[in-house]
Amino acid sequence: MATNRKVIITCASTGSIHTPTMSEYLPLTPEQIAEQSIAAAEAGAAILHLHARDPEDGRPTPDPDVFMQFLPPIKEACDAVINITTGGGHGMSVDERLAAPLRIKPEMSSLNMGSMNFGLFPMLARYDEFRYEWERAHLENSRDFIFRNTFKDIEYILEVLGEGCGTRFEFECYDIGHLYNLAHFLDRGLVKPPLFVQSIFGILGGIGADPENVTHMRRIADKLFGDQYIWSILAGGRHQLPLVTMGAVMGSNVRVGLEDSLYAGKGRLATSNAEKGFYHPKDSRATLT
Repeated sequence: MATNRKVIITCASTGSIHTPTMSEYLPLTPEQIAEQSIAAAEAGAAILHLHARDPEDGRPTPDPDVFMQFLPPIKEACDAVINITTGGGHGMSVDERLAAPLRIKPEMSSLNMGSMNFGLFPMLARYDEFRYEWERAHLENSRDFIFRNTFKDIEYILEVLGEGCGTRFEFECYDIGHLYNLAHFLDRGLVKPPLFVQSIFGILGGIGADPENVTHMRRIADKLFGDQYIWSILAGGRHQLPLVTMGAVMGSNVRVGLEDSLYAGKGRLATSNAEKGFYHPKDSRATLT
């Protein structure tokens, strides 16, 4: 693993997992997404990982026009690296997922390294009622959903977005097999080092949020990529703070934000992305506190 003296902090501000009922602080409108992303950058986030939401009801949307409502103010206000999702949200086709990044041509985009189950349905048990009708179906439908990222899909994204637009990738790896998939593309010369590898823990369908899995991911990545990769980790829900702290101690970079966890502590909702408590305001590109 390539080593860094400083921790690169990515903030994922809204994502496509959580729904409006779950937190009043989840940014939904373009104005809210821009405001919270800018505040996170000012608080120390060097990379902003961005999804879009329908401003009417907060559902995830791939519409490039919605992205273009919050990207200009973000770019004007800060110099953080813009990372546009290619994962999109449940039910989106690959072409829909690529619509925004192909128009925007960002310096970075996420790229998921394998198909997988992606279970959100356990969250149904926490809520008796939902603010919008789409929310219950969004969670329930994940019971019978495959998050599609075939080899053909990955090759296509690498070609049209990577080669075609000059975009670099955050390679999202939800399991050990995804690291081997990435190694396959490296061996074929379809990706170029240094690789920005995001190890993801705690999604139902992916590798579990266990400290042993963090060390296992690191060990396999070191074996496959040596010093040709930059490591970052994220963990979902209550696992966010302990696992990203562990990763930082091990030399990784980290991703935080309301996409991955709505909470700032046990039983306490974070009131914003900047309030997550991971940033060092005196050095906006320096240290995980």
